[in-house]
Amino acid sequence: MLPLHADALTTEELSEWEDVGFIRLGHVAPESEIAGLKDRIDEIMLGETTYDDMLMQLCPSSGMELAGEQSKSFKGATLKYRKIQDLEMDPLFLEYIQKPLFRDITNKIIANAVSVYRAMFFNKPAGEGVTINWHQDGAGGWNLSIPPKVTIWTALDRTTLANGCLQLVAGTHREIIPETGDLLSDEQIAIHAPDSKRQYIEMEAGEVVLLHNWALHRSETNSTDGPRRGFSVCYIDAETTERSSGRGFPQVFPDYIPVASKAATQSQNLQTPKIARW
Repeated sequence: MLPLHADALTTEELSEWEDVGFIRLGHVAPESEIAGLKDRIDEIMLGETTYDDMLMQLCPSSGMELAGEQSKSFKGATLKYRKIQDLEMDPLFLEYIQKPLFRDITNKIIANAVSVYRAMFFNKPAGEGVTINWHQDGAGGWNLSIPPKVTIWTALDRTTLANGCLQLVAGTHREIIPETGDLLSDEQIAIHAPDSKRQYIEMEAGEVVLLHNWALHRSETNSTDGPRRGFSVCYIDAETTERSSGRGFPQVFPDYIPVASKAATQSQNLQTPKIARW
């Protein structure tokens, strides 16, 4: 059996994350659990397991009519989806999202009540995929009332230079660099992410990296004959709302509360008359 990380983040690990902007956590789940997640995401891509209102986007390499469109609808049976979001709806992925270690991490860094901004499958299909340029997650484009800090990234397949592993730059999480949006300009890349500062995070299937959202990262395309699949969860304070709409996000700690249930509870609380206490 693989050695698994303990159910709590150490003081040393937390300090390293705060200093560097990312740390490797190693394996957090047995191989059988990771295999189950891979089987489930394949079922979702092939339409064998379906959920209403799950955000999906086909990879351009699929050659299908709706390639590149990101919307909450199934777009056909293929293993060439680029992104699938809202995976907290699925019981297998939700169980993984709510692991005791992740509970401990979010409790130490974020709050007691924690939601997910996104629980997302990323895919670079065999021989394809797209290049993701240098960016900081949530630096400008997410419009959240509380800035996000924590992303936990799990390699579902082995990640290598050849298949587009994560590239990171240590220490870049301390400030927002892009002037607009999340992407860096060529000039900013030359300053903050020159070749000499880039770290290539090759990982075995099932390995996990704890990221600060603002740590600069990117990835290349996949030139191998197998997929490079990853699962990324951005955890946020449960009080976080989207500024433009006021909408909240699905809570996962201490309990799972879908957005619809949260909205109904908030509405009921607003409508319930307050009793004066003298």
